[in-house]
Amino acid sequence: MSAEHLAEGIPAPGDALVIVDVQEDFVSGSLAVRDGAEVIPPLNRAAEVFAERGLPVFATRDWHPEDHVSFEQQGGPWPPHSVQGTPGAEPAEGLVLPPGTVGIDKATTAEMDAYSGFSGTSLADDLRAKGVRRVVVGGLTTDYCVLNTVTDALSEGFEAVVLEDAIRPVDAQPGDGARAEDAMRRAGARFTTVDALDS
Repeated sequence: MSAEHLAEGIPAPGDALVIVDVQEDFVSGSLAVRDGAEVIPPLNRAAEVFAERGLPVFATRDWHPEDHVSFEQQGGPWPPHSVQGTPGAEPAEGLVLPPGTVGIDKATTAEMDAYSGFSGTSLADDLRAKGVRRVVVGGLTTDYCVLNTVTDALSEGFEAVVLEDAIRPVDAQPGDGARAEDAMRRAGARFTTVDALDS
């Protein structure tokens, strides 16, 4: 099935856009993703399309304490990033979130990591409260927070569509991003493009 065909009828009532972790530290800061800024224009357009149609937009963010378990100083794999109240935790420069965007903070306590926007948050309940049946997902990063958010969405009973032109991987190991896309497809996610949404 082509992306263009899949996008027919998206977005529609029952859909929500979920923008994953498009934060300054992942675009230009301590954990910058190669070409991470390239997700911003398509996500801005997707958010505009959803807002124009009166459909909900959610935005997740890492919101870590200074001693978060994922940080290298605590034995974790990552440099400090997205620390609560710092510029690196804020939305990336140029990202335009429409009025009414629902913010979802994750990994907010020192002892718990959370790649998924559903992990330890109200996201599933918030989506159901708005009558959402299908999530359309883009953001950072393909092989960590997007992957886990999409697979958890499917586990929670939502349909999931990934915006393939609005995701970028860490690729800590070469090919991680491609493997994550394959994993999402195998789990039942479908893929489309922002251009197809707006066609």
